[in-house]
Amino acid sequence: MIDGGRVDFAKDSEFFQKIQSKSIHFINSITYAPYTNAAMHAIFSGTYGNRTGTNSYWSTYSFKKEKFKTLTEYLAAENYYTCADIVSELIIPQQGFNEFLVHNEENDDLISKHCNLLELMKDKNEQGTNFFLYLHYSKIHVNIKKEVLQVYSNFSKEYFDNFETNRNRYIKLFTTAENYLKKIFEKITTLNLMDDSLVLIISDHGISIGEKMGERAYGAFCYDYTLKTLCYFLIPNLQPKNIITQIRSIDYMPTILDLLKIKFDQNFEKIDGKSLLPLINDKKNSEEIAFSETGNPGTDDRPSEEPNVKSIRTSDWKFISNEHNNTEELYNLKIDPNEKNNIICEDIEIKELLKKKLDSFQKK
Repeated sequence: MIDGGRVDFAKDSEFFQKIQSKSIHFINSITYAPYTNAAMHAIFSGTYGNRTGTNSYWSTYSFKKEKFKTLTEYLAAENYYTCADIVSELIIPQQGFNEFLVHNEENDDLISKHCNLLELMKDKNEQGTNFFLYLHYSKIHVNIKKEVLQVYSNFSKEYFDNFETNRNRYIKLFTTAENYLKKIFEKITTLNLMDDSLVLIISDHGISIGEKMGERAYGAFCYDYTLKTLCYFLIPNLQPKNIITQIRSIDYMPTILDLLKIKFDQNFEKIDGKSLLPLINDKKNSEEIAFSETGNPGTDDRPSEEPNVKSIRTSDWKFISNEHNNTEELYNLKIDPNEKNNIICEDIEIKELLKKKLDSFQKK
């Protein structure tokens, strides 16, 4: 997982173009939350955080593990050896892991550490044990924290007046992620793991480079530069393709279970995500509406304790409710993909339709 990986920068990357040529590439994948904790809990549970209890920076420990079975728990029940190396123990649900490692984001050599973990997985595989390995690349995150979050405020004129500087900073950090992935794929290939492994490359959220005043990095708003995420499925024996239909990050988990023919446990609550296998096999064309939310800090030093920015997105439209300042936004994404022209007063019918959809998600 590439923490803070932006879709638009991957599109121009020679390395990601090579990955795309070998994968099922979901071009329009939308995260539940534009910050890591809630985003990753939603991915591992296949369920929105307003149902699991993890819907803010401060609610990681509120995850309802008695009601929602995680991806790792499903795999552990099938005798997979499960291992994770992450940036913080708060990032993902811990249940179901055989090995749960936390790296030092400042000092650890993630290429070396993660290649060593791949060798351990190869050993498990040769002993006849299936494995699940979650690798968290956090170097974009740690440098954004040092170079942006600890230097500028969300309303810093110096930051927002220097868009090209911000862009070049991110390009440099994104290049380190490319180099990391190259080494990881070289190792997977050397260990002969690619042919019988399901490999996912995803990001949890994107990163602002100064597009909107009030958000110097992530987690303040629900715009596409932080909501759209990397999503590449490398699946043995399936032909590569690009899929433009909108999907949600909560759909990854049921897709993995579907590919592995693992049935849902009826003793737990029904998840929100849906398998993407019908879409992959050209048996489904309709899209699912994407719900996202976050906690805008406003002028405070910390995010709000409850979500106060919420959005509903289709391929064509996005409606945003900003509860922190009592405003609403509507964007026609087909003609305004960068969300620069708020037409909330121009298309009342679409606004009311999407507003009702948002209300229905909040009542779940």
